[in-house]
Amino acid sequence: MTLAIDQEQIIIDEFRKLSPEKQQQVIDFIQFLQWRCEKDVQHKEEKESISAYEAAKEFAGCVDGGPGDLATNKKYLEGFGWK
Repeated sequence: MTLAIDQEQIIIDEFRKLSPEKQQQVIDFIQFLQWRCEKDVQHKEEKESISAYEAAKEFAGCVDGGPGDLATNKKYLEGFGWK
C-alpha cells in the first residue's frame, strides 16, 4: 500500500511542476487511458458472451432420427399451450 501512496505523491509533485497547459495535457491523457480501459473491458465482455448455438454447435445434428422440426408440426406442440 505504501508503494501506491509513494507513487501517487510523486505524480502529484511532478504534476505541480508543470505549466497549466502541460497539466491539461496530463489530464487529457489520463481521460484517454480511462476511455481505452472501458473499451477494453467492453470488448472483453463482448468476446466472452457467445450465443447458445456457438456454445452447443459441436452437438448440432448429432442425434439420428426423431422429427425434423417440432415447430412446423402442430401435432408435436399439443399440450404446450398451442392449439
